[in-house]
Amino acid sequence: MAPKTAAFVARPTVRVDGEEFATVRELLTGMDMLEVEGGLSRLQLRFTNFKSRQRGRAAYAFEDNQILKLGAAIAVYSGRETEPQEIFRGLVTGLEGEYSDRPPELIVHAEDAFQRARLARRTKTHTRLTIHDLAEQVARNCSLTPVIDGFTDQIGPQVQLNESDLAFLRRLLSRYGGDLQVVGEEMHVSARSAVQRGTVDLEMHEDLRRARVVADLAHQVNEVTITGWDAAQGRRIKVTHQTTATGPGRGSTGASVLGATPFNSRSHHISHLGLSDDAEARALAAAVADRRARRFVTIEATSAGKPQIRVGTHVNVAGLGDRFDNTYYVVEARHRYGVPTPGYVTDFRAECAYWGV
Repeated sequence: MAPKTAAFVARPTVRVDGEEFATVRELLTGMDMLEVEGGLSRLQLRFTNFKSRQRGRAAYAFEDNQILKLGAAIAVYSGRETEPQEIFRGLVTGLEGEYSDRPPELIVHAEDAFQRARLARRTKTHTRLTIHDLAEQVARNCSLTPVIDGFTDQIGPQVQLNESDLAFLRRLLSRYGGDLQVVGEEMHVSARSAVQRGTVDLEMHEDLRRARVVADLAHQVNEVTITGWDAAQGRRIKVTHQTTATGPGRGSTGASVLGATPFNSRSHHISHLGLSDDAEARALAAAVADRRARRFVTIEATSAGKPQIRVGTHVNVAGLGDRFDNTYYVVEARHRYGVPTPGYVTDFRAECAYWGV
């Protein structure tokens, strides 16, 4: 007899303070979880806040403040029944009630562990700083285990001016081409080009329900140039970085397609940002060039619910034609559930530096 295939469960599993509650499972009517680059996932859960009691009576379901309460730890899982996959872990930060001619509803708002770093706003001058040390500090403040690949070089004095710790770390990682995400109880920091949180295959009119794909030359360039002033050495900074494609995929790059059009070639110049030395200028030029190159082709799509689709996942898309069938890097993922519709679906935005021609 052939082995039975594990059932796929559309309704997400919700655990509050580590426990599953029948009332939570039965009264859940909607979920919306959003994950973006740079971390800080956000969750909304919608419940019918009315329940039958003994002897035919009915009353509010969650007004005793015993299960769904501010500050409660909440985790959400979806996927196969035997191996549900975690898609969110965080704390309840808000409770919202909606009242109309329908049964009352309770909306639970939650954020992941970066919520603490989002609230820690400060003004501080960092005289000797590495992104590695800063990331370790932020991870400790968020009770996360740091998993950091690289970023150990000194980056000179940096001013955190009325910024949250999360915004400050995001800004520096963007300047140096880094990625930041919460994964379970860990905080992952690495070069953007090195991130791959799994691979998912999607085909149009099967798992892939809707897709909009755009190949856009508007921001494609052949090179990035930067000028500035090295105050310590008393000399001009001038750096040129040739654009090269990064990330998954295959085909023609934006720079190569640009060269075959009447636009021919295009240079992007940066002169308004403060720079300390040539090394910082080279890192910034590479980050800007990479960011433009990898956004040559973008896709916005909806698939059947896929807990594996997260920021950093490589999605192999088929059924869109030779030009747009490719491997894309997910930069935003939204997991939605609703009854009776849409069931469990996943919306995502993704990028590719290549066009399949």
